Amino acid sequence: MIERYTLPEMGRIWTENAKFQSWLKVEIAACEANCSLGKMPEAALKEIRLNAKFEESRIKEIEKEVKHDVIAFLTNINEYVGDSGRYIHVGMTSSDVLDTGLSLQLKDSCELLLEEIEKLENEVRSLARQHKNTLMIGRSHAIHGEPISFGFKLAGWLAEILRDKKRLLILKESISIGQISGAMGTYANTNPEIEKITCELLGLKPDIASTQVISRDRHAEYVQTIALIGASLDRFATEIRNLQRTDVLEVEEGFSKGQKGSSAMPHKRNPIRSERVSGLSRILRSYVVTALENVPLWHERDISHSSNERIMLPDVSICLHFMLREMKEIINNLKVYPDNMLKNLNIYGGVIFSQKVLLLLVEKGMSREKAYSLVQKSAHQAWNNENGNFKENIEGEQEIMTLVSENDLKVCFDPSIHLNNLNVIWDKLSI
Repeated sequence: MIERYTLPEMGRIWTENAKFQSWLKVEIAACEANCSLGKMPEAALKEIRLNAKFEESRIKEIEKEVKHDVIAFLTNINEYVGDSGRYIHVGMTSSDVLDTGLSLQLKDSCELLLEEIEKLENEVRSLARQHKNTLMIGRSHAIHGEPISFGFKLAGWLAEILRDKKRLLILKESISIGQISGAMGTYANTNPEIEKITCELLGLKPDIASTQVISRDRHAEYVQTIALIGASLDRFATEIRNLQRTDVLEVEEGFSKGQKGSSAMPHKRNPIRSERVSGLSRILRSYVVTALENVPLWHERDISHSSNERIMLPDVSICLHFMLREMKEIINNLKVYPDNMLKNLNIYGGVIFSQKVLLLLVEKGMSREKAYSLVQKSAHQAWNNENGNFKENIEGEQEIMTLVSENDLKVCFDPSIHLNNLNVIWDKLSI
């Protein structure tokens, strides 16, 4: 079994050296497969294992002349291997090496992304548990709706992170595909068993029906999944940015000692990390069109995908890896202000409890149309007045107070009722 390289950082997976290493792994695995089927001497395999290596600068030097990266790579390897090199790349085409090696890089990238998304999951789960009952206002259309808890908001984020993690697991399986099928993918010059053994050695599965390339729908799925996870992070970051606005200030990014927010305004503390995440998510989404346009290649193969993938696949992998780490740090250092949440919750004298009052009046026998009209009038009077008080307005409506008691209103204006069923969600998420 060939050992895969262990790389601690995403960027190192996508270096030129790492790319050539993945190619070498594919070539050696194919030699092992050929040897196991009696297609090459064991002595030749031993020599290849011992001597096969490359020099990145030498490959570039050869490529300048031959104008073909895989030929340059093979030429350089043969400079070290000698006569046994004639058994390397037998029955194979360039894409067998390129695409199978790329799959190794994509698989390793998925593993690193899974590590980071699990760290983010743990941070969000912990914060949701801590703030399960921290009351705040829920908003729709950016307008106050009804009470929720900050933990409830985070539970929604956690559910999305878990879906994203599942998407990554599915993606890892989908992209862990290899091919050793030769020109056009018909196995005309190689035994299909070579592909099976090679892929097994590399920890991949043989493609079901490749052409001369592994079809680019798999790579489009990779980019789209990464962009979707980036969109999730953008959603979280956008919410933090909105909640940090000066006139809201319910949460705030951590602000370290000595940090500066503005060259001109010393008071500024800006949500720069969340803005960074939002900005980077746009890069991920921008690549989706390119990845989709790579799917319809001409006939059994062209290389119109190759040039953009050299930019796109490292970019999206490294970018999302950074974004996951950044969001984990944002959550870990997030300042939460429950007092401000309560203050915002209670402006205009509890106008956000209008639905509770409406339902109470309907329950007491008033028509819905009449009840809605009375409650809306009291709500708008409070909303349009700097010191408006919805509860006082309701208590001043004779038609309402003849039907309800002070205790009835007290129940209506109790925000804790909005927390009563949170365990349903907590149990689903195992918070």
